[in-house]
Amino acid sequence: MERHVHRSLGLSDEEAASIEAILARPANYLELAMYAVMWSEHCSYKSSKVHLSRFPTSGERVLVGPGENAGVIDAGGGLAVAIRIESHNHPSAIEPYQGAATGVGGILRDIFTMGARPIAIMDPLRFGPRSDARSRWIAAGVVSGISGYGNSVGVPTVGGELVFDDCYAGNPLVNVLCLGVLPTERLVLGKASGPGNLAVLLGSATGRDGIGGVSVLASAGFTDDAELEASKRPNVQVGDPYEEKRLIEACLALLDESLVVGIQDLGGAGLTCATSETASRGGVGMDVDVTSVLRREAGMDAWEVMTSESQERMLAIVTPDNVDRVLEVCRRWEVAASVVGKVTSTGRLRILEGWDGNVLADVPAASLHEDAPLYRRPMTPPAPVSVEIASSDLSCADPGADLGRLMVDPAWVYRQYDHQLFLNTVVAPGADAALLRLSGPGVPRPEPGEPYRAVAVSTDGNSRWCAVDPRRGAALLVAESALNVACVGAEPVALVNCLNFGNPEHPEVMWQLSEAIDGMAAACRELSIPVIGGNVSLYNESSNVDIDPTPVVGVLGLVERLERRPPVAELRSDASIVVVGARGAAYSLAGSKWAVEIHGHRGRGESLPAVDFDAHRKLLGFVGALVGDGLPLGVHDVSEGGIAVALAEMAVASGCGFDVKLPGGPGSAGPGALDLFGEGPSRVVLCVADGDVAEVLRRAGECGLSADVVGRSGGDRVVIRGALDVDLGDLTAAWSGTLPALLAPGGIDGH
Repeated sequence: MERHVHRSLGLSDEEAASIEAILARPANYLELAMYAVMWSEHCSYKSSKVHLSRFPTSGERVLVGPGENAGVIDAGGGLAVAIRIESHNHPSAIEPYQGAATGVGGILRDIFTMGARPIAIMDPLRFGPRSDARSRWIAAGVVSGISGYGNSVGVPTVGGELVFDDCYAGNPLVNVLCLGVLPTERLVLGKASGPGNLAVLLGSATGRDGIGGVSVLASAGFTDDAELEASKRPNVQVGDPYEEKRLIEACLALLDESLVVGIQDLGGAGLTCATSETASRGGVGMDVDVTSVLRREAGMDAWEVMTSESQERMLAIVTPDNVDRVLEVCRRWEVAASVVGKVTSTGRLRILEGWDGNVLADVPAASLHEDAPLYRRPMTPPAPVSVEIASSDLSCADPGADLGRLMVDPAWVYRQYDHQLFLNTVVAPGADAALLRLSGPGVPRPEPGEPYRAVAVSTDGNSRWCAVDPRRGAALLVAESALNVACVGAEPVALVNCLNFGNPEHPEVMWQLSEAIDGMAAACRELSIPVIGGNVSLYNESSNVDIDPTPVVGVLGLVERLERRPPVAELRSDASIVVVGARGAAYSLAGSKWAVEIHGHRGRGESLPAVDFDAHRKLLGFVGALVGDGLPLGVHDVSEGGIAVALAEMAVASGCGFDVKLPGGPGSAGPGALDLFGEGPSRVVLCVADGDVAEVLRRAGECGLSADVVGRSGGDRVVIRGALDVDLGDLTAAWSGTLPALLAPGGIDGH
């Protein structure tokens, strides 16, 4: 075989030599293709694994941590919650609809392979600038793909993020999170066991769509070569949500009858991944008859069958005694199923052409899954940036106009999604966090007269902070996301992350990744929030320009007793507005939404505020208890855009104005840009009935938190004394009209 073949598959010369050493012979093409997909960045985390070990992953509620298809926590009452977040960035840049749709399909399978019924999807999205027609086209296609798949398969999309920024112009980010609920006894892991057991392939027939997707798409950036980028389009998988729905029900039925001893979805790297990972985790081997795999295209070679990423497929490990019943259940749900493998005691993965035919590949199963190379890539901080003008010195001549430009309502996007499927959504998209009852088919109900348990989830990212300081920015991100779930009355109990970074071969990118991991890990330890799973997406670059570091976190919170619907980020007329936070907390305009979007000034070389974790823990407990007791009429965390945006969002969401007085800087006649738009941790805005204000202030004082009554709600004006006075109707029009004009059919420029 020619020496350059491995390079065409994405393997380096050193990696090819390692494979030859493992096998003690030259690898054939099929074997090289299998190693190429399994040793890709997407599957092996070869550039990041040495850093990921620094995350705290254990906790009293953790049932399954990193390394499985999804993390699982004990929610009490015989219930468990599975959660996972993934990226589908590169496929979505090439084919927005199918890239996003198959991202949803893949994350759903990660959840129900654990025995959990998927109950919610969230989608943190990032696109290029709103002024760019291609970015708008990608955004519209991605939103359509998520809604088309999620709505059809019958799982609600309950929130996410929507960010437009120049750094994503050539490389959008499409992250998808899924949440599922299961009885604890139905939990199953993705491993094979018991030599003599059989591997049954369930679901769609295998085609050529998605071949080599993890190595071609997820391990390389984009270029200016239009012909080359167009050639990648066939590598994007094609989804079928109706097949996925049948597959969900068939798999959960198999698990309810205890018919499988292990189960694994076929996502990245396809059948190669599912067979090698289940065998490796179980310390066994597997023989696979490639001719037994149902195909939808003629003339497929063995390497195509083994590396295809065709969607809606699962691999179940079953005992010979249960095979007939497994096939019967699958027929009932109109899901194709065939025996394609046998568990062996050899520890080797063998690909056969017929059970008694030629051996096409013979490799140690663990070498594909566990023995991928680990790289300690060089790390170098970016060159220091001289600060010609500080963010705090930027002009704020018209705060009212600036506020209007910062207000964008994502409601148009959320209206494309059905968020009420299952009727478990208690807090809908657009709030600080989504809140759902833990309920569903096959899930134990509470005793008569007892309230439901509930789960809250928030997805958050902030590349502006992390571009200034990835360590401190990631810590701020964890603190913000934890506060978001507290705002709906939940206790933060677990976290998953999606680490979106540029080219790991660039030392500055590896430094950013390492710093962000350390900042996130430190915050998770301080707040006692274990990291139970995640995803790393590297090579997010276009024309050799890396995206800004974009770690995204999903924080999971629990409500033990859902006694009432919590307040959301709204105002009620004729009530007090109270700001509660850490005493002496610092705020900054460096990397702030105001500095970047109004002035194009990103604040690199400046400093972000630090998190006072002792105060933040107290704030989490204070807000969660306050909401649980039903005291606030409205609650909203202060994050991107500072307190001015937080107050304005509450006003436009409720159609209720306000009149407040905020403290200004030293010697100031009124609040300036830092006071209005400065960003930092550990602040919430509360709308409180006058009769409850004293109790709120008392509780805040007992927690050592600052609490100030800054004004009142009511009227049709948005007033911050000494800074701005704008008509609520004008602000609402700006807030609600931007996205429909950009993304709806017939929007700007007809795109």
